Amino acid sequence: MDQKLRKPIIASFVILALVLGVGIGIAMDRALLRSDGAVRASSSDPQLNYSLISQAWGIINRVYVDRAAVRSRPLTYGAIAGMVDALGDTGHSTFLSPEMVQDERSLTEGEYVGVGLEIQMQNNQVTIVAPLDGSPALAAGLRAGELILRVDGKDVNGLTLQQVVRRIMGPMGTKVTLTIFSPVTHKTFDATMVRTRIKIQNVTWQPIPGTNLADVRIAAFSQGITKDLHTDLIAIEKEGFAGIVLDLRNDPGGILDEAIGTASQFLSHGNVLLERNAHGTIRPIPVQGDAIAPSIPIVVLIDGGTASAAEIVAGALQDAGRAKLVGDKTFGTGTVLGIFPLSDGSELLLATEEWLTPRGRVIWHKGITPDVTVQLPYDSMLVEPTSLKGMTAAELDKSGDRQLLEAIDILKSETRLARADGEGTSPRALTDGRKKE
Repeated sequence: MDQKLRKPIIASFVILALVLGVGIGIAMDRALLRSDGAVRASSSDPQLNYSLISQAWGIINRVYVDRAAVRSRPLTYGAIAGMVDALGDTGHSTFLSPEMVQDERSLTEGEYVGVGLEIQMQNNQVTIVAPLDGSPALAAGLRAGELILRVDGKDVNGLTLQQVVRRIMGPMGTKVTLTIFSPVTHKTFDATMVRTRIKIQNVTWQPIPGTNLADVRIAAFSQGITKDLHTDLIAIEKEGFAGIVLDLRNDPGGILDEAIGTASQFLSHGNVLLERNAHGTIRPIPVQGDAIAPSIPIVVLIDGGTASAAEIVAGALQDAGRAKLVGDKTFGTGTVLGIFPLSDGSELLLATEEWLTPRGRVIWHKGITPDVTVQLPYDSMLVEPTSLKGMTAAELDKSGDRQLLEAIDILKSETRLARADGEGTSPRALTDGRKKE
């Protein structure tokens, strides 16, 4: 059984031209899962009533008036999805068709076709978790927390998340119009986007103008980002930067191993997270012991679009006292997925473990609270490394990204204190405790 954190992609669906599935919750409470993915009934619980299911299928097949709709594949998938939905873990545990399985795999490779939205069902409303970097959704100004009301003019009320996903799906180069409601402005508007090929550059960084600080952004925890981050941190260390802003805003998460690897770049000891299984047994997951930047001052930026693996990293650094968190409360995902393949290539994604921060804080449905709460005006755009290139210090001050500016102020204060404590110590020495040769 594979284990991953699925892009909150725990708890959501990424809308691509062929949309990606996610989320995960609690495994069926009336079954015991074998390591090979098979399911056997618990001796203390009643068997699934296959006779009742067969009876319902027979009636539908015999009398339903719309004969074209009586198709075995969608009805079978609907029955499986209904069982998962009945667990009550809406937006987390889910069923993926073979097509969704294939598309989800492409996401972990960091390249796909679509509009680049992470969505989830919350309170029976289709809610945006985050627009992805470099996506049509980001360019259209869509924001975490907004609600999707209609797709191409058709109401999504009463539809399942998978049904909404299928409406947004489409070939590359085609258009889709989403009708959006903002809970902040209480306004409704249309956003028309062209489905396109999106390649997320998962790790980017740039010097922050007017400072000796580096802005490092992780857009998603796809395969290989730990290696990319390691390479970038070496470059940052060699160039003598005195501190790092680690931007995890609108980061929907991804692969658990990449979260562990990322946190381990900044922590020399301790745990990255705790895993708690269905029986309450807690297993600590330690840092990997290969930190490249265990002491350079860090401030982490978070917001409502920070989820899944991104929350693991933020929680680990906060619990260790390694970094201050600045921004808004995170999304609140906290489950490790078990992936159970079915015989036709479809999959059940079920939460087999819940993760906690190293100090045992529960994040699922609660989120992580920042050390310094800074809310952005609704019309503000996030300043990221790609937009910092060529920007002046004065332009940055006027950018309106209060979260980034607050992080810079905190780091300036911390690095000044560090220099005062170690006179003659170079910025490079702050990262590894060595004086410059």
